[in-house]
Amino acid sequence: MSKAFTKESDADEDDDIGLPPLPMGGKNYITPAGYARLRAELLSLMDEERPRVVEAVHWAARNGDRSENGDYIYGKKRLREIDRRIRFLTKRLEIAEITDPSIHHGKEQIFFGATVTYEEESGLQRTVTIMGIDEADNMQSQVSWISPIARALLRTGVGDVARLNSPAGTQDIEIIAVRYPAPPPIG
Repeated sequence: MSKAFTKESDADEDDDIGLPPLPMGGKNYITPAGYARLRAELLSLMDEERPRVVEAVHWAARNGDRSENGDYIYGKKRLREIDRRIRFLTKRLEIAEITDPSIHHGKEQIFFGATVTYEEESGLQRTVTIMGIDEADNMQSQVSWISPIARALLRTGVGDVARLNSPAGTQDIEIIAVRYPAPPPIG
């Protein structure tokens, strides 16, 4: 059968492909900055990028044969990607629970939003920041609060030894330092 006669699914079934799932019954914790970034992305997609792509698809559709029109085919594909991302961001922002880590500023116990320096059994020191699922960036040494390292660190404090269970095995890690962002100035 020709691809031209197949119906493309608009179902949400593929919305979460490659995206981190929320834990069952869990909350979607996110920092205020992370929420602002995701909201800005959503608004940019809806107000800028989607209208621009719709206009390009409309222009390409007027150029005749759509089956071999690369601008039209690419535009429709990009429009589906944008719509999928809009649905995903809308769902995630609706259930987001904004948690400001600065309320723990000065404390040594580890909660959501903490930047933690720990030492592995090998003597290697690492620093990670515990963030929300949708905002964590491994390249920035940010880990999701549901990751194995974050789960091992949460509720411990400076000087404690935590047990990290990972696919590579189990090891003890010692918490060296805990930092939180400073609260915004009042006034």
